[in-house]
Amino acid sequence: MTLTHQNIEQLILLCKSGNHYAQLEIYNRYYKAMYNTAHRILKDKYEAEDIMQDSFLTAFTKLDSLKETINFGAWLKRIVINNSIYHFNRGHKYNEIPLEEVLYKVEGHTEIAKNTDFNSVKAKQVLATLKTLKNNYRIALTLHLIEGYDYEEISDIMNISYANCRTTISRAKEKLRQTLQPIAEY
Repeated sequence: MTLTHQNIEQLILLCKSGNHYAQLEIYNRYYKAMYNTAHRILKDKYEAEDIMQDSFLTAFTKLDSLKETINFGAWLKRIVINNSIYHFNRGHKYNEIPLEEVLYKVEGHTEIAKNTDFNSVKAKQVLATLKTLKNNYRIALTLHLIEGYDYEEISDIMNISYANCRTTISRAKEKLRQTLQPIAEY
């Protein structure tokens, strides 16, 4: 049986035993989603690549701390998001980052990018407009709407209060709505 046909639990067991082919298979399965996550936060493809690579290294060296192998994707995404926000904040020390409201909560974390058609014109317009928002609004909405984190998780990630998180997301949504309204009417 080739590694491409094995489930994530089997691959992680192989990784723990030092199998580099299993690591490569896991990397191949997750790198696009993890790169997209980092890129949405950092807005720089080279920084996103670096953060993604560092996050995979961290994950592979800390596999023993993973409690349930079935949650590997969510665990890895959390590492990528934490590293991306840490890197972003290091470069933008004086920018505050606030948030608000939840569309849905992703417990098991499915890969949203696989299930969403980001090729449609409307989706591209929304994503392009999202990139023009202030950094704290962009990060908050990305974590909330695209990555599926709830207010509590976002407030922990961004190191802000729960109330500040809700306010920021609410304001970010309103700003996004205002910016998209002329496009929608056209």
